[in-house]
Amino acid sequence: MIPVVKDILRVKESVSAMEKLGYESIGEYGMLFRHFFIKREPGQFFNIHVFEENNPDIDRHLKFRDWMQTHLEDREAYEKLKINLASQFPNDIFGYVSGKDKFVESIDEKTGFDGIRAVLALKNQEWDAVRNFRQKYFFDLVPIVDPYTWTFKDKQHAHIILYKGIKIVGYAHIQFWPDKKAAMRIIVIDEPYRNQGFGSELLKICERWLKNQEIRILHVESRLTSYPFYKRHKYIEMSFDDPEGHETHPNDIAIGKVL
Repeated sequence: MIPVVKDILRVKESVSAMEKLGYESIGEYGMLFRHFFIKREPGQFFNIHVFEENNPDIDRHLKFRDWMQTHLEDREAYEKLKINLASQFPNDIFGYVSGKDKFVESIDEKTGFDGIRAVLALKNQEWDAVRNFRQKYFFDLVPIVDPYTWTFKDKQHAHIILYKGIKIVGYAHIQFWPDKKAAMRIIVIDEPYRNQGFGSELLKICERWLKNQEIRILHVESRLTSYPFYKRHKYIEMSFDDPEGHETHPNDIAIGKVL
């Protein structure tokens, strides 16, 4: 079920009411700007995905539904897959969901969904993309093997994937700091998709998502070549006081933005 609301942040006010109906609040669970509720009863499962108006995932889900209603062969294949996965992963929601990934992606491709959406890296293919972006566009330039893969399991770090339809086109790494601050450690668009507005889209999504997390200031250490990009998005020179005291590159420009 997909309720649509005007302000996704207001959904938190309804969590207790949903709990009284037997639902468990899961939060975003990887999908930005969603509030996910589940209800499990003997022989019955209920999933509720609450989205804000104009979220592209609404269109994605509805296209998937419409396709299944009109394509019997795919519908029966999906039914069999879900039954097998439920038997294989009775108490492992991640294993169950992961087992559907390739099939769901194939249907998204058939429906022609091409919306721009962002998620927190969760699936295996998303983590593979994270590793590839980081190594190819940053650490191969040094060259060293990425020494920060430990951040993949650290709650103070968020790894965001940008999709265009079913294609992964961009990636951002954000570190949460004390005092409602955060740092953009990496933001990059895959080379074939550059100069098409995806960098701006990803940055705006990150800013809005961080603002929803009550982050007030986003800090960046910008390369000289990236400085005009940030300047266009109203970033200004601002001290980069890394609370962990990591050294900065002498050619980087410390900038930031009040969200």
